[in-house]
Amino acid sequence: MRIALGVTGGIAAYKAAEILRLLQDRGVHAQVIMTRAAQEFVKPLTFAALSGEKVITSMFGSDTGEPNVESAIEHIAVAESVQALLVAPATADIIAKFAHGIADDFLTTFFLATTAPVVIAPAMNVNMWNHAATQANLETLRRRGVRIVEPGSGYLACGMVGAGRLADNEVIVDAVLDVLQTTKDLAGETVLITAGPTREPIDPVRYISNRSSGKMGYALAETAARRGARVILVSGPTALTPPANVEVVNVETAAQMRDAVLARRDEASIIIKAAAVADYTPAHPAAKKMKQHQAFALDLAPTDDIVTLLSNRRDDQLLIGFAAETDNVLEHARAKMLNKKMDAIVANDVSHKGIGFDSDLNAVTIITPSEAMEVATASKREVAGRVLDAVLKLRNAKVAIPSRSEQIR
Repeated sequence: MRIALGVTGGIAAYKAAEILRLLQDRGVHAQVIMTRAAQEFVKPLTFAALSGEKVITSMFGSDTGEPNVESAIEHIAVAESVQALLVAPATADIIAKFAHGIADDFLTTFFLATTAPVVIAPAMNVNMWNHAATQANLETLRRRGVRIVEPGSGYLACGMVGAGRLADNEVIVDAVLDVLQTTKDLAGETVLITAGPTREPIDPVRYISNRSSGKMGYALAETAARRGARVILVSGPTALTPPANVEVVNVETAAQMRDAVLARRDEASIIIKAAAVADYTPAHPAAKKMKQHQAFALDLAPTDDIVTLLSNRRDDQLLIGFAAETDNVLEHARAKMLNKKMDAIVANDVSHKGIGFDSDLNAVTIITPSEAMEVATASKREVAGRVLDAVLKLRNAKVAIPSRSEQIR
């Protein structure tokens, strides 16, 4: 996905750098466009370094106004290459120009040239925000389909307190993702996703666990919800904030995760097992805390294999698993998929530093019975999108094949 990020003049301009980074984390690339006033607060080099692309600062290729045929039509080329325009911060001046069709620089000309969805995040003095002219201009833009991310209230740079503070970065990014994901290709599906680690108690204080952060499963849940699915997220203990519009079932142990998944299984049309469930649990956890320096041996018992329980009792459901491996990754993952009768498996090599466990990045291979699709290192949200693309492809193929119940009838 690719958007244009317009940055206008205001003290909140520095926050656009963090917004750009958050967009990149979610697999969104941005072409930055800065007004002349914005450059008084943040230098273009900052955004060029973050985006890896040229920052557009002038209508004619340079601030000297020297004519250049290529740059003179650049607003048209850029307008045709992006899926959305975000302006953050949006000053009262740029809002007025957008509302009245004034095109006197690259950003305002681009606004008129693009047919992509537009999101603006206003930031200004409280009196400017409350002024009748500003509110009228905002209402004009709303009627034309522009999405306004309402500013927050609080202490402003001018020293006043009230509305006009740029909305939180995450809120702005969520608004962009909402307009980008206009295709609800998972509408009508209920997706059950497991995420995070489990904790198997040794005593009331200690437990056995693993390095899973839950980020991959949460990214899948967030992305599936944005694509129109009803999402049930069964989550082990994590430090993550649950995604919006997702039903979360919190569990701690492997047995609790098993029970929660089996209890909700029949509601789901797609099940994605992204959790790192413990393979073993202490057979006899101590009722009281074991004292320090006391030597002990752990008697471990195997936990139930949730995927096997699911695969033995399903009809039309798609069952997708994950395989975290350190050697012979594809071979072991494919064997796991076949042995446990899954429709697909997502394999990742967790021996590589910087990806996988407790990282925002991942690199995987999505394996189905007919193909293996490699996804190079990318944000976990981008990987989640690729996984769900593969799931949708499997779903569409399965729709054309009668289910076992239909075949019996």
